[in-house]
Amino acid sequence: MTRKNRRLVALLACMTGLGTASALTLNAFSDNLVFFMSPGDIASTDPSPGRTIRLGGLVLAGSLHTAPEDGEPTAHFAVTDGAHVIPVTYRGILPDLFREGQGVVALGTIQPDRSFRAQEVLAKHDETYMPRDVADALKRSGHWNPAKGSAPPASTWQAAIASAKGS
Repeated sequence: MTRKNRRLVALLACMTGLGTASALTLNAFSDNLVFFMSPGDIASTDPSPGRTIRLGGLVLAGSLHTAPEDGEPTAHFAVTDGAHVIPVTYRGILPDLFREGQGVVALGTIQPDRSFRAQEVLAKHDETYMPRDVADALKRSGHWNPAKGSAPPASTWQAAIASAKGS
């Protein structure tokens, strides 16, 4: 084998190794990516069941029901962005600040029946805080325009949406 051929073989071996390492790294990253989605995003994109996502929106007023299942506290509630609603099941103790009509972000998976099974639930921590992803989803759905002022209280949004649908 000539010197030129040995260099070519060494270069091809290095490129193959680098390509394989890059492919394995990118594959590991894609498995660990968790995307934020609002109920409207889930309705429009139809994510595959079992994919881990963050669901954000408002806890629908009157939707919270808690009961122990298999000795664990279990909460059933619905998350809305004003236009779409996703039922959520969470096994565990909800955060102290969790309330109906408040912003919430839940980490979990979409189930085959289009419900959401949460592994973690995060609630907003005061009256002025709203997670950026929740605020962005509310802006996209048209329920909040920051140019017209601060967001109205979350508890009033359900009534406004119901009256708009009735007209």
